[in-house]
Amino acid sequence: MVEKMIKYSFILLDTETEGFLKHLQELGVVDITRSRKPVDEYSASILEKATADKRALSVLKKTDYKEDPDLKKIEEAARKAEFGKDLSEETFRASSRIAELQTAITNATRTARARMPWGEFDKALLDRLEQSGLKVRFYTVSKKSFDESWKELYPLQIVSEDKNNIWFVTVSEVSDGYSFPVKESPAPEGSSDDAMAEVGFMRENVIQEKGKLLKLTDSIPEIEREYNRKLTELDLYLAGNSKESVAENRINVFTGFAPETLDAGLRKEFDSMDIFYLAEDAVEEDNPPIKLRNNRFASMFEVLTGMYGMPEYREYDPTPVLAPFFMLFFGLCLGDAGYGLVLVAVGAILRKKVPGLAKLAPLVMTLGVGTFFIGIFMHTFFGFDMLAMDFIPEWMKKCMLDGEVAGFPAAMVLAIGIGVFNICVAMIMKTACFTHRFGFRNTLSTWGWTILIIGGIITLGFSFLGILGSETAKWIFIGLAIVSGLGIYIFNDMKRNPFVNIGSGLWDTYNMATGLLGDTLSFIRLYALGLAGGMLGSTFNMLGEMLMNSCPVPGMNWLLFAIIFVIGHALNIALSCLGAFVHPLRLTFVEFFKNSGYEGSGKAYNPLSMKKEA
Repeated sequence: MVEKMIKYSFILLDTETEGFLKHLQELGVVDITRSRKPVDEYSASILEKATADKRALSVLKKTDYKEDPDLKKIEEAARKAEFGKDLSEETFRASSRIAELQTAITNATRTARARMPWGEFDKALLDRLEQSGLKVRFYTVSKKSFDESWKELYPLQIVSEDKNNIWFVTVSEVSDGYSFPVKESPAPEGSSDDAMAEVGFMRENVIQEKGKLLKLTDSIPEIEREYNRKLTELDLYLAGNSKESVAENRINVFTGFAPETLDAGLRKEFDSMDIFYLAEDAVEEDNPPIKLRNNRFASMFEVLTGMYGMPEYREYDPTPVLAPFFMLFFGLCLGDAGYGLVLVAVGAILRKKVPGLAKLAPLVMTLGVGTFFIGIFMHTFFGFDMLAMDFIPEWMKKCMLDGEVAGFPAAMVLAIGIGVFNICVAMIMKTACFTHRFGFRNTLSTWGWTILIIGGIITLGFSFLGILGSETAKWIFIGLAIVSGLGIYIFNDMKRNPFVNIGSGLWDTYNMATGLLGDTLSFIRLYALGLAGGMLGSTFNMLGEMLMNSCPVPGMNWLLFAIIFVIGHALNIALSCLGAFVHPLRLTFVEFFKNSGYEGSGKAYNPLSMKKEA
């Protein structure tokens, strides 16, 4: 549910503003309307510095040289490293320098390999030789192209050769009209040893820079504190700039919101601060921030509501209804009891071993439990059909879904039935919420469609079960059509011309008929995804059994089966979980929210607080 909010209006002298906002930060429960982006150069500079700290933290938290072959040298460099006061800037400088040096090392290594066939020589000596009038020229040709007669015609010396090429040089006077049958190669700027010496020098520089980063990792808590300080400073500054100034900037007026449950304690705090304030119940026109309050089960699914958008203040919170439906959809899409147990195990690991994802662990475990029981109902366990297992008790098999309904697979009929029920619940919620927000007179069309569709489905169901006779059902349908038709076609807008209302009702009828049909058929995906995952799991089992039965090596057959089983089902779980999350999310965001009239355009409750996450 959406928590009720209290609106506070504060009136302060300009000199009291800073202390007042700092006190609100300490309380951490009042949402002050603030700018969504820096409002001037000062706030922009704060944000820029905070962003630099966050980037530096990202670099330092990834710094780990335990597997580096130069670890000892890096640790020695870390002990000797020195840097300035700006830790974030030092981090960027060292990280950028490492990247530049590693690129240069790659290029220099490539150069050394290219120079290797030319052997060792002193480039300075060659330059002095050219200044004295003799030039050394470099050539590379294939062995097939090399002419042995060149040795007799030119002062030629072969430097090196391999099975494909020959590298050689000639010496001639600089000033003569020298020519040679093949194109001259570019002269190397130095020997291979020169390039490798340069590589060694750059690697030493990399070690020094890595040592700086390693030493900077000890400053992570300090950078995090500085990052937190800058964010709270920015938050405070932006909150201060949301003020409405009056009386020539000597008096400031603020507006804030807090949950009603905290009102008594907040009033005591404000009274002790000796400030003037007004407190009243927030209304929809105030556009108060939204804070959800649900039970332990539904609160796990609030993250899904937040992904779509928070409800408006007088709008309903869809989470309590979304939660069981999403768990049901997820379980049907995954459809395997064994996979449900795997999810429970994954959730337990996340809770104990992965602090960053611990908040998601309860949701993962809950979805796993739901999948386990739905998987039993769908009689699938790691791709095996539980109905074919002799050790499963008969009473349990009777609780499993099997067979056909009216010539269609029972699972497909169940998926359609769940879709119809989901849409009916959505329409009831829409009718109740719209009536509460806009009044009964302004929602007669919504009432008409709800009465027609839900009343028609109930009547059809009773007739199918034999509770109502065909004649009785016919008159009920006629009554529903008359009552609903008045709301849909005549009284859908009391202020408009009746003929305009009729036209609007006809257009609404077209949209409703086509939309409901498409929405209902969308739920077939629950059956299709569960069927696809089950068939893929069964296929991996069959592959494992085939390898196990055909293996000629004693004792290896079970190992082969285990390998195929584990790898195959791991892939299937990954694919199935992705589909089991995305498609129920789509059914919720499109089919359910559309038919329930949910807008989700509210803003989340974000109180002014000292606590900020890096």
